[in-house]
Amino acid sequence: MQEARTGSSTNADSYAAGKEAAAKAKAGLSDVKVAFAYASVANDLGAMLKGIGEELPGVPVIGNTSFTGVITPEGFVGSDAGFVGILALADEDLVVGVAALPKSDDARATGQEAALEALEAADMDCAPDYFYMVAPPGEEEFYLKGITDVIGRVPMFGGSAADNSISGEWQLFSDEGAFADGVAVAFFYSDKAFANHYTGAYRETGDMGVITKLDGLRGLVEIDGVPAVRKYAAWTGVDPDSLKGQALLVAAITSPLGVKDRLGDLVAIRHPMNGNDDYSMAVGSNMAVGTAVIRMEATVDELIDSTGEALRVVTDKIEAPVAAFHLVHCGGRRAGIGDRIDEVVSQIKKEAGGVPFICEFTFGEYGYEDDGNNTCGGLMLSFTAFGK
Repeated sequence: MQEARTGSSTNADSYAAGKEAAAKAKAGLSDVKVAFAYASVANDLGAMLKGIGEELPGVPVIGNTSFTGVITPEGFVGSDAGFVGILALADEDLVVGVAALPKSDDARATGQEAALEALEAADMDCAPDYFYMVAPPGEEEFYLKGITDVIGRVPMFGGSAADNSISGEWQLFSDEGAFADGVAVAFFYSDKAFANHYTGAYRETGDMGVITKLDGLRGLVEIDGVPAVRKYAAWTGVDPDSLKGQALLVAAITSPLGVKDRLGDLVAIRHPMNGNDDYSMAVGSNMAVGTAVIRMEATVDELIDSTGEALRVVTDKIEAPVAAFHLVHCGGRRAGIGDRIDEVVSQIKKEAGGVPFICEFTFGEYGYEDDGNNTCGGLMLSFTAFGK
């Protein structure tokens, strides 16, 4: 039977915090096969990992820094001095292979190498049943392509490392150490049920247009031949100059852009991040010329309520008793929710119904819907359930 426990700590001593969180997470478990760990950029991650390793010797650890905190059954866990949250997954029949690699010259090649190392760590020569990935914001799609080159299309979940100020302080890590740029993966081989629900939970508006010019993959220059910020400002009825810099990022939390997949099963959210002086905008995920973008909407109330709804959906999808939930929640949504975060805690705890869970806050979210491809997006929820 697959089992899980969570643990957390806000001890200002990172070594002690790692030990405390890991001790709670392993309590009552045998055959722990992997520990998902999330921490603050304020933590000494080396010391934290040492503390975790002493409590969970030989257990692979994978995770990243999370925006402002985590949520566990204990509630919202965060502190300016640091925080650690861990979800430990145990099952005598579960096999997990973890690999973490700093970026080489090419993100896709690094993804390929990480996949090969994860296969070796699992002592397997076949694709996993599903996998978890973490990378920094920027080249997530290319790390994913590299992994797919090696194992083909396999269901995935995960999210991008975050910091507290969008200043590039984020880190990802395994039990072997932490680094800022690269990729970490965990390959899972299991006969237990698995399900992912990947959603922005925004409403479509009637505002839509075609991308006609990009600068690279994440610089949205024109929609319908109009400077992108001017188009967005016309849609939202504001002065385009009011959307300069990170003012656009804040405005877009409740009104981002979306790209619909080929069958309409998923609208992948694209978060406008920065309004530029030439009225182009930086966007948090890759885009393509000739693709239609839709302006999406949600109130803060809807952002909060969507967490409970997403947990209900993934619980229904798994069609089996649930051992644990792994919840990836966008850090931008969390910023928009602000001091109402306890309402999210209430939603999640109610729907989890006593099942262990951990919720991290990321700067990019990964998942899939129905028969669609694995997708990277922003301002999204990627909620995963592991069966008993």
